[in-house]
Amino acid sequence: MNYSERLNKVIPGGAHTYSRGDDQFPANAPQILEKARDVWVWDPEGNKYLDYGMALRAVTLGYANERINKAAFKQIENGVNLTRASLVELEAAELLTDLIPSAEMVKFAKNGSNVTTAALKIARAYTGKNYVCFPKQQPFFSFDDWFIGTTAVKRGIPEEHYKYSLVFDYNDINSLQKLFDEHSGDVACVIMEPATTLSPCGDNCNYVRSLDKSCKDCPNRNNNFLYKVKELCHQNGALFILDEMITGFRWHLQGAQQWFDIEPDMSTFGKGMANGFALAALTGKREFMEVGGIKKEGMERTFLVSTTHGAEMPALGAFIEAMKMYQENDVISHLWTYGKKLIEGIENITSDLRLSEYFFIDGGYAVMNYMTKDRNKAISPEFRTLFSQEMIRNGVLMPWIAISYSHGLKELEITLEAIRRSLQVYQKALEDGVEKYLEGPAVKPVFRKYN
Repeated sequence: MNYSERLNKVIPGGAHTYSRGDDQFPANAPQILEKARDVWVWDPEGNKYLDYGMALRAVTLGYANERINKAAFKQIENGVNLTRASLVELEAAELLTDLIPSAEMVKFAKNGSNVTTAALKIARAYTGKNYVCFPKQQPFFSFDDWFIGTTAVKRGIPEEHYKYSLVFDYNDINSLQKLFDEHSGDVACVIMEPATTLSPCGDNCNYVRSLDKSCKDCPNRNNNFLYKVKELCHQNGALFILDEMITGFRWHLQGAQQWFDIEPDMSTFGKGMANGFALAALTGKREFMEVGGIKKEGMERTFLVSTTHGAEMPALGAFIEAMKMYQENDVISHLWTYGKKLIEGIENITSDLRLSEYFFIDGGYAVMNYMTKDRNKAISPEFRTLFSQEMIRNGVLMPWIAISYSHGLKELEITLEAIRRSLQVYQKALEDGVEKYLEGPAVKPVFRKYN
């Protein structure tokens, strides 16, 4: 048996995250990886790839960073997980609440799904309301039923588990207003990412954004969708929650909320917090977070996140060291600068090959995605698969684009050369048909009803 067969024999889906499965990669992708260093990954046969997946965007400094590993190992030697709260648990909580202006308290966990679900529980407990709202354009909020039940993958989920989950259109405040009107007095919260590849600034905003020129200085900031959502929430007694799993520690050291100059009632973080170590956080105003506390005599209890490994010490040590490295090395600035150079390089290539309308980058410099279209200019998973296939053939693993501090000028040159070669094949496929060049099936959406 090959690695794919062995994996799928013992693991449902072949991996412990669906986005790592065979159906998410082209046929020539490595079936399994053995190790990584900086921005390079190796399969067991010794094949080496320049990586832009970066552990599903969780590694922001680089794989196997010596300082991060040393900080984690120190906490392993201290015992990993103790009988009562650990000193590093307190230090990490104080660091995060000092760092994020909107964070007055924090609850740590291992998965982003755990803390987004906890945020909803707080909102419902605090407001006494039932419904939760989130944008359908943002792909993932939780592995729990309240979210998965709203996707095409409903099997095994009773309807009552998601009947209080409502979806609206990102950047369309009227679609959210409609939900508040239809469920008047019973919406507990809105949870949303501040920005992914979609910007909350609106199509009419011509403000030139940069790391040093944030939304705070924009004359059109009142038209920002985030401000409109927050206002609508508070007008209706609902809480405003920002999911910063992807944007956190990329847009700004203090989160995209700092860049957009908006303060949520609660927010969630994960992925880049600890350079790949399993750590997520729910943060928020004390008024709301204390719903899960034990010190208010006589208050009805809310059972929040209570996990044996939620405050496991190695991940917290890694988080503390990661924040030191962010500040010492101005990591956020590097992510923006590299992203700008990468986008400009791609635009030059697509212009040369006359592919600008068929292959382009969506999003900003810190968080981006590549878009692929067919000869009819329709979004095409087949052409996305073809591009990914050709990038792998040229030594670059790019299922999406996640930039790290370890991506440097050498890696940029390698990447742009691989992109040029890959897009030359893309150009031929537009003329001759993609099926002539595609080696296997196209990648499939994770949220589909049937395999």
